Amino acid sequence: MAFSVDDFKQMNRDCAVEHLGIEITEMGDDFLRGTMPVDHRTVQPFRMLHGGASVLLAESLGSLASFLCVEKGKYYCVGQSINANHIRGVKEGGTVTGTAKAVHIGRRSHVWEIKITDNQNKLVCVCRLTMAVIPV
Repeated sequence: MAFSVDDFKQMNRDCAVEHLGIEITEMGDDFLRGTMPVDHRTVQPFRMLHGGASVLLAESLGSLASFLCVEKGKYYCVGQSINANHIRGVKEGGTVTGTAKAVHIGRRSHVWEIKITDNQNKLVCVCRLTMAVIPV
């Protein structure tokens, strides 16, 4: 079954992805891309993008990308480890874009690199996410 951007919108209803305003915007053969607003839901008290919100965006993109790589009903994927390097701050009022690309797609684990950029395409955060692939 092929998934579309609209399918992801439905899938992400009533969870953290929807609550933070994350939207899947583009899918390709080797990437998944989404955006997140830098607003009252995603900033820290100094009105800058919260590092935890960046990590939530990264894990959401990597998790959804892993979901696309496994046989539905036979396997599911869960986050096992994530690391983030915060490079640059983003002030409230903008949008960040995350792009997940596979580093490794194995039978029992997937590793993703997720780069998050600001409106000027400057690197904000880079994450590495390991997903466990578990039989149902």
